[in-house]
Amino acid sequence: MSAKKYKVQTNPFVVPTDDGKIIKEHFGLASDGNTELSIAHMVAPPGWSEPFQTPEFDEYTFIIKGKKQFIIDGDTVVLEAGQSIKIEKGTRIQYSNPFTEPCEYLAICKPAFSIDTVNREEA
Repeated sequence: MSAKKYKVQTNPFVVPTDDGKIIKEHFGLASDGNTELSIAHMVAPPGWSEPFQTPEFDEYTFIIKGKKQFIIDGDTVVLEAGQSIKIEKGTRIQYSNPFTEPCEYLAICKPAFSIDTVNREEA
């Protein structure tokens, strides 16, 4: 009997947060030990933001609902539902949702997201 060549994720790892953000990692370090890639479904509440960071991974974001603001090397970019962005590793960025509606999105990091390689600045 051969091993299955697929995995259906029905129980993503829910990352504990204290800022109201919902993070469900479907594949990645926390969920299945994957170091190559992480995929997370997220919901950022209205008014949410996090400190600037300079990750050691490329990050792709696809907006499902709402809007999300990115400050990237001094440029302010706002994405809406149906839009996506790739941010290259080594780029200083701040993510936020200064809007009145929650923002639902997918984040894909390559290599996988790690708190040790996100390089968040002190708030």
